[in-house]
Amino acid sequence: MTSPAPQIGFDRFIPLEWAAAALRVRAELGSLDYLNALLDAAELGVAARKKTRTVLNRLWLEPRPELAEFAARGVQLFKGDPGIPIAALTWGMAIATYPFFGKVAELVGRLSAIQGDCASAEVHRRMSETYGEREGTYRMTNMVLQSQASWGAIERVEKGKRLVRLQPIIVSNEDAVCWLIEATLRHVGKAVSVPALSSLAVIYPFVLDQPIAYLASRSKTLEVRSESGGQQLISLR
Repeated sequence: MTSPAPQIGFDRFIPLEWAAAALRVRAELGSLDYLNALLDAAELGVAARKKTRTVLNRLWLEPRPELAEFAARGVQLFKGDPGIPIAALTWGMAIATYPFFGKVAELVGRLSAIQGDCASAEVHRRMSETYGEREGTYRMTNMVLQSQASWGAIERVEKGKRLVRLQPIIVSNEDAVCWLIEATLRHVGKAVSVPALSSLAVIYPFVLDQPIAYLASRSKTLEVRSESGGQQLISLR
């Protein structure tokens, strides 16, 4: 029996450098000493360091059992093609592991879709509607936004009051595109139409530069089916 996904858990600011170091440790391309040195340099308190390591563990070092195989395939992708953006791989793990992270991503993606920016207060308001109006919700939403900024998705301007989308990150490796689609479907929890998939708000920072339906039809983890009217849907196998 698998453990339930944590509703809130991404409660630390995770710079991309830390996530990349954790990924390299898992891929046996980097040392745990280096990761620990990064955390030492941040001068985190005992509790903060423990919580930070918990997030890094869930992302790469010790994924939840039901995501271990998925994470392992992400690590192999990185080892096989270091050109795959680490931000895309870590984003995939984050939305598959943490519904809270994915919800923040959905809101930022949707609210900034038209003009390329949005008010952070609107993101906080909508997160409070879902997770409750408490200090923890506000603080953890801020941690996710700060992390997404470090990962190259957004820039926080006007003292953090506005969130501006940065240049999209292109993902062109075929296997990485399929893996990121799988991460998206794990977060969404249902089949998604082919046209909608590449523009889903939860993966707003990325351009999937490959024919999605074709790749999904060849994938061992994805399934393509046709609905009435000829609409194609992609789901997990």
